[in-house]
Parts: sequence; structure tokens; C-alpha cells
Amino acid sequence: MSHQIINPAALHDPVRFGYSHVADTSTGLVFIAGQYASDGNGEVTSADFAEQVEKSLANLRAALAAVDLDFSHVVQLRTYVVDHDLDKLAVIGRLIGEIWGDQPPTQTLTGVAALALPGMLFEIDAVAVRP
Repeated sequence: MSHQIINPAALHDPVRFGYSHVADTSTGLVFIAGQYASDGNGEVTSADFAEQVEKSLANLRAALAAVDLDFSHVVQLRTYVVDHDLDKLAVIGRLIGEIWGDQPPTQTLTGVAALALPGMLFEIDAVAVRP
């Protein structure tokens, strides 16, 4: 399986953090690294949980667009939530529902004590499939 690594200009440069945003494989699988509420410098944009989820999803959209895909191509999500609770689950459910309606992709949600950077409350990665 061959692959191409892509770091879209619309997102921060992740190499200094030791990863890349997108791996586009010859099998049709596309792997999107964990997206968080990052600005162009990789800094967390908000302390508000809902705003972080919204920005993370916007960054996921930008990563998909870099390989000419969109949310309809996503088959799996993995989400990571600092200090997970039912209120945060409700926010995630609402925003996922706004995108995928009543047919969201598979998803695993993991509650964690901390994420990679101070202030990160949410991170989401994805697997997409080319039609």
C-alpha cells in the first residue's frame, strides 16, 4: 500500500509536533490525524468546550477538503474528551447530528485526563473512504 502525506495550508504545520494531518492511501482509505481547536500556529483557540468541538470539526473539514473529500466520506471517528461528562456528550451529539443527521459514522469516544497541549479539551480523528 502506497500513501501520500499531506499537510494542508489551511491548517497549522504539525511537523514541529511530530505528526502530519493526512495520509491518503492507494487503497482508498484516508486517515486524518487528531484535529483540535487550533489556529494557524497550532495554538488552542478557545477555552469553551463547544467552541473547541466546532473548531475541531471545521479543521477536520479542511483536512478532508485537502484530498477532495467531505464529511460524507467519513466512516469512523475517534474522539477524545478531557473530563468527559454527559453535558459534553450532549454538545458532541448535537454537533455531530448537525453534520451527519441520523446516520453518523462509527465513533469511539474516550474520556482522558489531558490532551497534547494545555487548554485542549477535545480532539477528533477520522478515517474516510474514497468512493
